[in-house]
Amino acid sequence: MKKWTTAKIRAAKGNQKLACLTAYDFTLAGIADAAGAPLILVGDSLGMTTLGYSTTLPVTMEDMLHHTAAVARGAVDALVVADMPFLSYQISTGEAIRNAGRFLQEAGADAVKIEGGVIRRACVKALTNNGIPVLGHIGLLPQSVNQLGGFKVQGRSREAVDRLLEDTAALTEAGVFAIVLECVPPDIAGLITAATEVPVIGIGSGAACDGQILVMNDILGLGDKPPARFVRQYLNLHSLIREAFGKYIDEVKSGSYPTADHSYAATAKMPPE
Repeated sequence: MKKWTTAKIRAAKGNQKLACLTAYDFTLAGIADAAGAPLILVGDSLGMTTLGYSTTLPVTMEDMLHHTAAVARGAVDALVVADMPFLSYQISTGEAIRNAGRFLQEAGADAVKIEGGVIRRACVKALTNNGIPVLGHIGLLPQSVNQLGGFKVQGRSREAVDRLLEDTAALTEAGVFAIVLECVPPDIAGLITAATEVPVIGIGSGAACDGQILVMNDILGLGDKPPARFVRQYLNLHSLIREAFGKYIDEVKSGSYPTADHSYAATAKMPPE
């Protein structure tokens, strides 16, 4: 049994802040797991971080299954959550159950994440009733970026706040074990966090949440552009990796690599010509 389960994530509310991360491959998932991340999300953000798309919308079920399986092989203790991609759960409840089940059965995920609040209540309830744990997601919904008109802060009007509170109540009633709250002002995030019995995991929503989640590539500085305002970049691996690659290329060009230290010793004499 893993150290982190949905029950333990839920029980952390009010007792322990949850520092969660995304991951998309075996190696970095293993490092995040060894560092103690309680929850690793295989985000459909891999569309931008790994596959080169400008949004999450082109990401497919096969993309997500492939990367989720790699992350699941690397995570020993962390709860692995698979992000259900666009159109994998919106068409029908039956299709949502089938696709969510594939993440658990084929890819080794422990739970799935879907976007939306009140509109997803029936879907979430159907999944949880069928033994599939669900991480909710409200606030900024990347899969709805075209409808929202871009990546914008949510919850800036009384009407918007009321909708977020309704979404929170709907997801809690439907049985989610936690809720991701994206890009909401900190005071509103505090209201939402206090309004539910499940942990609220913020991304760009301030310190009042029960935990935080960030895209691994952002905190490691793997991109060539500055991350969003809410991200603390702990390293600048983009510069370090580029420098390392540059040194390697220069040494190969100059003939200084490989040296005898990087070559295998002969074990037998070459036969005479």
